[in-house]
Amino acid sequence: MQHDYADINGIRIHYVTHGAGEPILLIHGFPEYWGVWKQVMAELGRDHLVIAPDLRGYNLSSKPEGVEHYRIGNLVEDVRGLIEHLGLKKLTIVSQDWGALVGWVFALHHPEYVHRFVTINITHPALFNRDLRENPRQQQASQYMLLFRSSQGEGFVTANDFTFPKQAIFSEVREHGARLTDEDIAEWIGAWKQPGAITAGLNYYRAARMGPPDGQGDPGGSNLLEGLEPTRWVTRFPVLFIHGEKDPFLLPDGQRGLEELAPDLTIKRIPDAYHTVCLEKPALVSRYVREFVNRD
Repeated sequence: MQHDYADINGIRIHYVTHGAGEPILLIHGFPEYWGVWKQVMAELGRDHLVIAPDLRGYNLSSKPEGVEHYRIGNLVEDVRGLIEHLGLKKLTIVSQDWGALVGWVFALHHPEYVHRFVTINITHPALFNRDLRENPRQQQASQYMLLFRSSQGEGFVTANDFTFPKQAIFSEVREHGARLTDEDIAEWIGAWKQPGAITAGLNYYRAARMGPPDGQGDPGGSNLLEGLEPTRWVTRFPVLFIHGEKDPFLLPDGQRGLEELAPDLTIKRIPDAYHTVCLEKPALVSRYVREFVNRD
């Protein structure tokens, strides 16, 4: 796997490439980094060019100070800039967690770059906004977002040497079949300890105003689709939705109406997968992606 940097959109993005062939861009979530995709990259890199960046604020990429630098417009432009830097015209995007929200909004703004789109557990942002505003079950599952947006967010994530993310990621995914080496874990913790990284990751939530109603007048949802007319919410490309059915944070309720916004929709359900499906089921995720990319 080859490490490189791209100076784009006023910042420096670190990214990793592997393999050759039709390109696939892999976009990670919070609190992750490019390495969440290692096993998927090793598999898909056998017959594709796979690209996995550290999003702005994460690991080895730039971490500009200030919430405004993490607004969705900047994140979308980072993706566009990286694609242009690589000299690519069209590619498949595979994304999860916050990366899937970035991926969705990028694809809606710039469908001309998107050959196919794969989202893991994250529904269309319009449907996620709906459920954050109206669905008590999703509102309850998303209470953590209000904590992340608060001034207590950094302390919560970093307390006792990152006890929360260590449990939420390492312990949880190992219980559900993930193979993480001690080297993987050390690299991941090193990414968290990069100066400013945790604040940057939390600033994604803050900039998006994402979460359930806060009890102080905010009705919930997010600003991710601001400036994008509803007529542009419908996808012009094939969409694969991979769903870990035991995800406690992203409920299946959000899939109601997805086929109307993604007319060319394929759904693959994994009954025993939880939140970080690419770590828990990398071989299955890779197989589903390859089948989707190579379909007629």
